[in-house]
Amino acid sequence: MNFDELNLNKPLLNALDELEYTNPTPIQEKTFSPIMSGRDVVGIAQTGTGKTFAYLLPLLRQYQFSKEKHPSILVVVPTRELVLQVVEEVEKLTKYINIRSLGVYGGTNINTQKQLVYNGIDLLVATPGRLYDLAVTGILRLNDIKKLVIDEVDEMFALGFRPQLLNIMEILPKKRQNLMFSATLTEDVRNFIDDFFYEPQKIEVDLHGTPIEKIIQKAYSAQNFNTKVNLLEYLLNEDETLSKVLVFVSTKKLADRLFEQMQLKFPDKFGVIHSNKSQNTRISTLNKFHENEYRALIATDILARGLDIRDVTHVINFDTPKVPSDYIHRIGRTGRKDKDGISITFFNEIEQLYIADIEMLMKMQIPLVDFPENVDVSDVFSEEEKPNLADKNYFKASNIKKSQGAFHEKKEKNKKVNLGGPGKRNQVKRKPIKRKPKKRK
Repeated sequence: MNFDELNLNKPLLNALDELEYTNPTPIQEKTFSPIMSGRDVVGIAQTGTGKTFAYLLPLLRQYQFSKEKHPSILVVVPTRELVLQVVEEVEKLTKYINIRSLGVYGGTNINTQKQLVYNGIDLLVATPGRLYDLAVTGILRLNDIKKLVIDEVDEMFALGFRPQLLNIMEILPKKRQNLMFSATLTEDVRNFIDDFFYEPQKIEVDLHGTPIEKIIQKAYSAQNFNTKVNLLEYLLNEDETLSKVLVFVSTKKLADRLFEQMQLKFPDKFGVIHSNKSQNTRISTLNKFHENEYRALIATDILARGLDIRDVTHVINFDTPKVPSDYIHRIGRTGRKDKDGISITFFNEIEQLYIADIEMLMKMQIPLVDFPENVDVSDVFSEEEKPNLADKNYFKASNIKKSQGAFHEKKEKNKKVNLGGPGKRNQVKRKPIKRKPKKRK
């Protein structure tokens, strides 16, 4: 099927043609008619399969011009970066449509956003926290919302946005169409759907645990941080095809530490992004990576959810995520829009357990690559990598085997009877001293 076969109007078809999009993805094709019919829809699809267009196309197709100042379409997403991306996608599709769109998120001046909201909007994209803050002020009215989209709701719960999201659901009009799109469907999400959706149609394109087939996966065993740094440097020097690389790490502290190391080895070729960076820094860093000014970008998992970065050649998991679904989100940053991609994972002894969980979820093994001989293996462990002495077993196995347990027959030499000793045997018995009672005054 191509887009001409969907019930799209001329302005949308012209925009898609200029974007050189001719065929809808499976999730776009399967959700279009149910959304157009007005039903509540829950779409489950892998990262990188076009979920954003899957809800934008039918919503924009149904949009009717209005002079009202308050929005009729609301899209809620977990991160500021995803707000910017969705707004950008809206602008691409509405080049020939007269619609006012706006993105709002925390970390910026709320008064500026209040003014933009007051000027009038039709389609609002927002993070839960800033959305609720604006609604509480009274500047933003949600009474006219007819279409609600919640994207990556599982990530919102993980980031602690559950209270804000529940408060938002309570102040929205009861009569509305609810749409939800995600790559994973957790128990919390199922309960949320039961509470707020009305007989939703569930559309699942692929099992959310299955990796995208176009991604070549492989893994290296590397025992510690310094060894992983040496391996990353080696791969970048030896393979020129690693031209646009996303390097994922688990913590902000680790991201900054790795950036310091790689900045020395590849000056001005690495960027770093995480939630402690200012909004302007994050936007600037992403733009430089988009425009290929950076060869590699170090990021925490905040970037793995929903962001569409063009032409990422490789995803490198500098450390292996504990949660298997996070691995799926990470590697989904490459191999997008019919392009091939490569995922490389570094793991140490502890992370080998995480690899096993990931392989169980995917129902396939990640090929292990021999460690390069030219890479130095460090014996220096960081504080986080040092073993926890509290967990160490100080009993030698040989002694444990010879142990007879807590209850056993005593040896003959230990069978002594306490006779009290010579001092006690010869002790003279004394009469107890009788004390006269004290007279009361």
